[in-house]
Amino acid sequence: SNVLLDHEMNPKISDFGMARIFGGNQSEANTNRVVGTYGYMAPEYAMEGIFSVKSDVFSFGVVLLEIISGKKSSGFYHLEHGPSLLAYIWKLWCEGHAAELMDSVVKQSCDQAELLKYIHIGLLCVQEDPMDRPTMSSVAVMLASDIVTLPKPTQPAFSVSRVASGQFVSHSEDHCSVNAITLSTMSPR
Repeated sequence: SNVLLDHEMNPKISDFGMARIFGGNQSEANTNRVVGTYGYMAPEYAMEGIFSVKSDVFSFGVVLLEIISGKKSSGFYHLEHGPSLLAYIWKLWCEGHAAELMDSVVKQSCDQAELLKYIHIGLLCVQEDPMDRPTMSSVAVMLASDIVTLPKPTQPAFSVSRVASGQFVSHSEDHCSVNAITLSTMSPR
């Protein structure tokens, strides 16, 4: 989404089209025209056109989990774990194997306990119910603090899969990290 934060962490809409939809003191709005990249859009926006400041929290969580895992949300497919990066991460988290998620490039430059904290924060950001997601100011406090006790995340929203049509499916088991290389995937909406 096109939302910026000011120096006091207040959200400011930078997309004029969306700004016209919002009223003066609204924190949530609805649109009939959904724009964005699937895999990063909050499910309530992608499926119902409802967006709020919590939509950006969802997108931030996806990006954070992508950085840690070295895998892209859009185009992710794993034969054993299914078509969703969030489903794969949630499965590893619930099994106590979240450390397996970490990209080797990131793992070398960060403490494992710190990376596990970031995974935890990422999962809090991608929870299905927007009311369960933290605010961005809370996320900033969680990221900066070593003392904060983090709440237990609930099952994340899983992005809509395009596996049925055969798009984005890769059956390669080779290790690939978006932290080591840059890939571009072009696909029409």
